[in-house]
Amino acid sequence: MNLSVIQLIKLGKEYLSIWPNKPELLQYFEEYRSVKIARFICNYFPGLAVFIVVMQLYFASGFAIGHGSITNALNALPVALVYGLLLLSMPIQALVFSGVKADKLLPPSLASWYLSGLQRIKHQENHNKSQNRRYQPNAMKPFISELAIYKPRYIDLAKLLQLNFSPG
Repeated sequence: MNLSVIQLIKLGKEYLSIWPNKPELLQYFEEYRSVKIARFICNYFPGLAVFIVVMQLYFASGFAIGHGSITNALNALPVALVYGLLLLSMPIQALVFSGVKADKLLPPSLASWYLSGLQRIKHQENHNKSQNRRYQPNAMKPFISELAIYKPRYIDLAKLLQLNFSPG
């Protein structure tokens, strides 16, 4: 699909929130590592950016060695802001790259695994309905009807994994 940058960021955020945080997935999906890294970047880099800007201004001003002036800090401000903006742009980049990955079609081998897993979940749901068990989906879990049957993407894989690994 042709998505705008804003749509890619929203899709990347959804993808990162849906992907289950289960270390055993690392054995089966290389995507688990990139999701963990993107989550780390989104959580910690904004604070790191603020810290870097403040520390650069503090040390450049000279207050750390006792000979400080506001003029020195103002002279260092453009460089500090460049570093801060660089670090602030990394979470956005991580969300865009995650959105691009979420929108990609699964490779054939992974797509067949996805479709067999989807069939198992549908069979289990039908079995629960036939035994008059009430199925109450968790509000955070996707519905089975939301999962793609034709041309599954990585976001669909994340939703399937969430259905399998989420408690409740």
